[in-house]
Amino acid sequence: MGYVLLLGGARSGKSSFACRLAEDSGRPVTFFATATAEDTEMAKRIEQHRAARPAGWRTVEEPRALLAAITSCEPEQFVVVDCLTLWVANLQGAGASSEEIDRQATALAVALASREGVVVSNEVGLGIVPANETAREYRDILGTVNAEFAARAQRAILLVAGRALDLVAPH
Repeated sequence: MGYVLLLGGARSGKSSFACRLAEDSGRPVTFFATATAEDTEMAKRIEQHRAARPAGWRTVEEPRALLAAITSCEPEQFVVVDCLTLWVANLQGAGASSEEIDRQATALAVALASREGVVVSNEVGLGIVPANETAREYRDILGTVNAEFAARAQRAILLVAGRALDLVAPH
């Protein structure tokens, strides 16, 4: 029991890999999507992701209240969360402090640790230092959230150019 954390950059294959893991589970799937359509391009991306999912999957679109949504999901469901990256951005955009986001992330990671599923997030700490304070704070918050989820995950995988690398905890 437990979840797999998939980390990687944009277009690295995280969502496709998450869907394969869900399909391979042989269980009913509930897909938790955190994206919101703030513009036409994002609306198109969301529609492409919806179309790529199997018709039999249940989709819950929840940009911020993930813990409540996931805890109300039946225990036999394989859970896919795609993605923490946008969830953190949504919380930050709604005015949540880094401390509040950390508290919510810890509670969510604990709740997911007792379920079978997969959680997707971007690794944003490998690039240049962002030019403004808000972007730097976001990068730092997401790094902390990713570390929290990795610490509680059954397995953590880094995807690069469609290739998966298992991440091993330091000794």
